[in-house]
Amino acid sequence: MPLNDLNTPAPETAAPKTARMRPRDAASLLIIDRSSKDLRILMGKRHMRHVFMPGKFVFPGGRTERTDGRVVAAHELSEADQAKLLMGMGTRPSNRRCRALALSAIRETYEEAGLFLGNRTHAAHANNATSHPDWAAFAERNILPDLSVMRYFARATTPPGRTRRFDTRFFMVFRDAVADSLPEATGPSQELEELCWLPFAQALQLDIPTITRAIIEEAKAFLADNPDLSPGHSIVQYGMKYGRFVREVF
Repeated sequence: MPLNDLNTPAPETAAPKTARMRPRDAASLLIIDRSSKDLRILMGKRHMRHVFMPGKFVFPGGRTERTDGRVVAAHELSEADQAKLLMGMGTRPSNRRCRALALSAIRETYEEAGLFLGNRTHAAHANNATSHPDWAAFAERNILPDLSVMRYFARATTPPGRTRRFDTRFFMVFRDAVADSLPEATGPSQELEELCWLPFAQALQLDIPTITRAIIEEAKAFLADNPDLSPGHSIVQYGMKYGRFVREVF
């Protein structure tokens, strides 16, 4: 499920009920390949059959499911990343919700890109397979998701007035953390029909939504200041405030 077209102005004719719609938790994952001189990022092309953003290049990502928070992980989020996630949760903060956000980014990356982010174990926990059908593929390969290597670095909320609203947290991880991949070079959902690893400059030349372009630029700046993806950094947030779409850092 794509989450990147978040800053299109709300239509003036939107129904009041739509304007009051609460954004759904969602997560997206930027995977960075550092095996060559130029860092490369994974992008995928939305299948042309989709009504929403057909043909657009996006990051893997989608809606967070409640069951994601029950999945067993090899390692948990860093204290710094969890604290940043909790700080922006409003009236419903919880460690489980933090975990669910990070785990949904991993699950959606498997669904859309066929990549397994995690660590191989002697026997992956069987209860993960019952939490969501896609976690069964992890259990079959004895892979447990690893949250410790993920860095929460950006957030964007769909403006009021849209028919679908998401409160998306963007995580970043190095490609080294991918334990396995499907041979089809795509995910079982078939939402992304073309996957490519591109230098940032080339990724910015793709047909991408405006917010995707902004997040790529944020990722470039983040990596320039923090090339090892160490925890304990600022978070960039895009959203509506006093009727304007703004960028904030906290």
